[in-house]
Amino acid sequence: MLIITRIPTHECAPEDLASSGQHRFECRTCPYQMVLDRRYYERKDFEFKKADSVLGGADSWKNVDKTEINCANGGCESQKAYFKQAQIRSADEPMTSFYRCVECGTEWREN
Repeated sequence: MLIITRIPTHECAPEDLASSGQHRFECRTCPYQMVLDRRYYERKDFEFKKADSVLGGADSWKNVDKTEINCANGGCESQKAYFKQAQIRSADEPMTSFYRCVECGTEWREN
């Protein structure tokens, strides 16, 4: 494993004092050292993977039950919603209930 450290002046021989104060790559497991005499950089662009819904996306609402609960959307008068439960926190915490309104499609959750 390489780390970047500053070259201390007391480790330099008199003929190498010009390199004191510079940085170096230094290996923690072997005596390898490389003086960094110029800027080293590497630009790497990463591709982002398409993120799927953590809870299953649109298909996860196909075979769920209905319950009577007031819609979280203030403008909707519906009192029925689809629901599903998932354990998204530690086992000693209660399950989280996810709801989707039958009429307007608003989604919300309750812990």
